[in-house]
Amino acid sequence: MTTKNRPLSPHLQIYRWQITMVMSILHRATGVALALGSLLLVYWLVSLASGPEAYALALECLGSAPAVAVLAGASFAFFYHLCNGIRHLVWDTGRGFEISQLYASGYAAIIASIALTAGFWLLIV
Repeated sequence: MTTKNRPLSPHLQIYRWQITMVMSILHRATGVALALGSLLLVYWLVSLASGPEAYALALECLGSAPAVAVLAGASFAFFYHLCNGIRHLVWDTGRGFEISQLYASGYAAIIASIALTAGFWLLIV
């Protein structure tokens, strides 16, 4: 059996990372993180409905340092997904497709999601 010299399709290793590529991947990842993070919300709601002892235990668990880090990550995922979703809604109107606009809206979404996350945590802490 002989092997033929077939051209290989482009692979991620030959692409130069760009903000649009990173934003697309991060949008999908934050969507998955939000779906998984909703389990924490369900846990909190079930503990609330289960009585004061269960709720106190949930508050203790969710107040630990690792849980707060996960909650901070989940809040960033929420705000990033929100800001990037608004960016996509603007695209649905047919605007914002020029390269300079793509980069500007990408950086704006990242900066806004960081600012919203920081503001949210300053508000609740």
